Amino acid sequence: MTGVYRSDEGARAVREGYRAFLERWPVPGEHLRIPTRQGETFTVASGPPDGPPVVLLHGSGANSAMWMPDVAVWSSRLRVYAVDVIGEPGLSAPTRPPLDSDAYAQWLDDVLDGLGLPTTAVVAVSLGAWLALDHAIRRPGRVTRLALLSPGGVGRQKIGVLLAAPALLPFGRWGRRRLLRMALGPAAARPEAAGREYGAFVLLVHRHFRPRRDRLPVFGDEALAGVAAPMLVVAGGRDAMLDSHDTARRLERAVPDADVRLLPEAGHLLPRQTEPILGFLLEGVDVPAGA
Repeated sequence: MTGVYRSDEGARAVREGYRAFLERWPVPGEHLRIPTRQGETFTVASGPPDGPPVVLLHGSGANSAMWMPDVAVWSSRLRVYAVDVIGEPGLSAPTRPPLDSDAYAQWLDDVLDGLGLPTTAVVAVSLGAWLALDHAIRRPGRVTRLALLSPGGVGRQKIGVLLAAPALLPFGRWGRRRLLRMALGPAAARPEAAGREYGAFVLLVHRHFRPRRDRLPVFGDEALAGVAAPMLVVAGGRDAMLDSHDTARRLERAVPDADVRLLPEAGHLLPRQTEPILGFLLEGVDVPAGA
């Protein structure tokens, strides 16, 4: 457990905080533990069992609690599976296989097989969006739709926040809060973006968690062009982590059918995407009566 945390005590604090959020999950949820070749993977399933499936993949330094503002809306029409990514501060295994390998695609194969999903739509953010793209490229046909928020692996990765970290982190809570606002953008400064309790939890995570330091591999144009699933991509024009303008240019060139939306004033954390994503997921989908 200590591998991805700075201490066993910190690991316990983060997990206890996360479990407290899971107890307040906004809709009935089933907790699933799926065996994979990378270790156990924790997933929260919500919504009608016969609804069209959608898998949620969170970003780096996060867990499925980030989806709590969205899950009530999405699960009213869809069967939603919020997956804790391995090697991140959730309840899945702390494994971190190499990014430049087939290992994460194999892991997602195991997760989908364990959930009984031959195919599924995917909603993902940042690192999770990189994982979703990597899987869609390596496993054409398993993903039916892709909704990607601030996706990694497309536009140039920025290093300004990493360079600022050594100067800010010695200032404790104030420094961590300032660094997170730099990384996530304007929405992170507003309590209503995720709630004050969740903001405090994010600071707790970043106090104890050891984030990945390796750069995300960048997908080539040919690989991106090979993604057959309909794609919605939303990025913030003021993203301090990724060059969102480069992301938009590359996707518009390589995947001309993709719906690419650039929010000029948004940062890495994108506000108010619940309803647009639901509309995208429901396009051409048969939803069970009464859902």
